[in-house]
Amino acid sequence: MSSEKNVRKRIAVLGSTGSIGTQTLQVLENFRDEYEVTRLAAGTNADLLETQRLAWGLSVKHARSAIDDPQILEDFASSDDVDIVINGVVGFAGFRATLAALKANKILGLANKESLIAGGPVVRSITSAPSFTGQIIPIDSEHSAIWQCLRSGTRNEVKEIVLTASGGPFRGKTSEQLRNVTKADALKHPTWTMGQKITIDSATLMNKGLEVIEAHELFDVDFDQIKVVVHPQSIVHSMVTFCDGATIAQLSLPDMRLPISLALGADHRLNHSYGALSFEDKMSLDFEVPDGDAFPALELAYAAGRAGHGAPATLSAANEVAVQAFLDDKISFTAISEIADDVLQEGIVAVDNEEDVYEADRIARERADRFVEKRSV
Repeated sequence: MSSEKNVRKRIAVLGSTGSIGTQTLQVLENFRDEYEVTRLAAGTNADLLETQRLAWGLSVKHARSAIDDPQILEDFASSDDVDIVINGVVGFAGFRATLAALKANKILGLANKESLIAGGPVVRSITSAPSFTGQIIPIDSEHSAIWQCLRSGTRNEVKEIVLTASGGPFRGKTSEQLRNVTKADALKHPTWTMGQKITIDSATLMNKGLEVIEAHELFDVDFDQIKVVVHPQSIVHSMVTFCDGATIAQLSLPDMRLPISLALGADHRLNHSYGALSFEDKMSLDFEVPDGDAFPALELAYAAGRAGHGAPATLSAANEVAVQAFLDDKISFTAISEIADDVLQEGIVAVDNEEDVYEADRIARERADRFVEKRSV
């Protein structure tokens, strides 16, 4: 038990061929003496998965696609040869992996916000149990920033959490101008390189709305204490204002490898720099209030979060369906938020357990599919 292999932290990377997964492996390349990749799960990119498998010396059974067998995500997340799970799976598909990792008391580096948003009550029931010894460390740049800022005070000293948003590619456009934007336009994020789904969510500001709900779940703060400001430079990743008026902010250049390295390090920082700023260079930091008329998704998310029960799960699922429909050229850009609103207006279900979450998700997707057909261009 004294070999180097046994003392290294063992990592499962779920969604290994996606944006978060590939950047996680980039970070780990610098720390092969401290970390060992023991499990890789991916989607449709079989060629890249095979390249990753060979690079990390894994057997075929330890580097697999979860497309045809979603159970792989749960099995890998709860495996005995894993200490830290990086959940970079896109969409609600990551929910089962989140639960499996937490039930197995793993350290969970969470980039899959949908699973926490949809299943918040279920996740809380696991993490609040006396037997729970795991940990959730957020990988979203904003929540990672908040996680860092909160170290400057106690929770009861927090007055306000401020989430920053770049504003996406359509900052400053009116609702009328947004009606005819194209998929290519929407995928041109000004500061981040991400997968298609989260890039579209950033363009509608739904991503920021979902992050509001996620912040509520992660940090146990009221929705009235969570604010959103548009910050086009994407240098200030989020802020926390404390009761004495002090505001603590986390600043760095946009680089997801920084929050990933924090998740891998758990309670300590890895000795490799990502996104470091030079304060000798001229810099402007601008902030503005989001345009609620042009980007109604943000207020939709606040409303769903305050409603609770199955509303966040309903919103997340409806948005996921609508975003895919937009990417498939079936609906317009503005129809994404309209469909999410339509689905919420049809009512929500109670969410008390894991099966309730799946049912809320299923119903929302069926409704969203129906509204997509009605609005197909």
